Amino acid sequence: MTDDAIPEPDRVEGAPHPRDTVRLFGQEAAEMTFLDAYAAGRLHHAWLLTGPLGVGKATLAWRIARFLLATPEDGGGGLFGGAPDTPDTLDIDPAHGVARRLHAGSEGRLFVLRRAWDEDKRRLKTVITVDEVRRLAGFLHLSAPDGGRRAVIVDPADEMNTAAANALLKMLEEPPPGVTFLLVSHQPSRLLPTIRSRCRELRLSPVSPADLSAAIAAAGASSEDGAGLAVLAGGSVGEAIRLVNLDGLQTYAAIVALFATLPRLDRPAAIRLAESAAQRGAEERLDLLLALMDLFLARLARAGALGHAGAEAAPGEAALLARLAPDAAAGRRWAGLQHGLGARARHGRAVNLDPAALVLDMVLKIDEAAREGAL
Repeated sequence: MTDDAIPEPDRVEGAPHPRDTVRLFGQEAAEMTFLDAYAAGRLHHAWLLTGPLGVGKATLAWRIARFLLATPEDGGGGLFGGAPDTPDTLDIDPAHGVARRLHAGSEGRLFVLRRAWDEDKRRLKTVITVDEVRRLAGFLHLSAPDGGRRAVIVDPADEMNTAAANALLKMLEEPPPGVTFLLVSHQPSRLLPTIRSRCRELRLSPVSPADLSAAIAAAGASSEDGAGLAVLAGGSVGEAIRLVNLDGLQTYAAIVALFATLPRLDRPAAIRLAESAAQRGAEERLDLLLALMDLFLARLARAGALGHAGAEAAPGEAALLARLAPDAAAGRRWAGLQHGLGARARHGRAVNLDPAALVLDMVLKIDEAAREGAL
């Protein structure tokens, strides 16, 4: 397979790759934290970019890398602090040579550590292996083409296996001069404590509804129900784009409409919902449907515990949640069911259970719980 045809594990389907994302929405605080350190001459050699999935961590890593490689070393970030004209933004002109080379994948001063293509199995590897880290070691042993800065992006660091993590740790312990490591992590608790201790953390937060709408519009997507999308996406731009591309709002509305018939389940509607995930090539649809069912149960548990679930994600949802989860005891029952059905769904996916049967089983379990709660 040619390099152009190999899928990129760090790309969200339907959105520009992080290297091509012109603007990062809603993460001004994280950007300014980095720039303040740069301007003060406290540019750490390793940065750990953390936060929920899809909030812009990879985009920020590419923005920092582009900024560092395109900014003269006497512009700031050095041992003796920044110059008076230290930049106050990470923006780099798209016409700049570094920006063009990053877009083309030909920038020799950047190394991207991510899951590689397995030629034998004809798919991406499931983890970042030590072989990829050894390639990084070769990059670090070479001199920069122009003697300037270099950057390494690890995306995500969570996917390194033990051998790869230990190999990277040695590089973080004795970093070459002029190299900045940018580690993207959705679950930093999965990383070696020694890796975390050698990085300075940049924490990214969930994106506000206004920034979420702006971000998905900039990615070429749109939604008429921005409020509902913000609720379901949980402040994640990546998840919002997935919901838009796979009609997630309509699917969640169908789930709410189905369970609005409880405790007398509309079985034909339940079968139609289950069969919608059983079509050929509908793996993404099944994953989304299972995730939205899990989210519905989580919102039921929250409604019972707090007396509300926050903003409504679909028409009629607020009244349905109030009816099915009227108190904290009901909230605990729904939370327990969410945990149990989540485990059943993972097992069903692992053993390739028929998708329609998997979804219908979940619906019937929810129906059973609703009838028991009504007694």
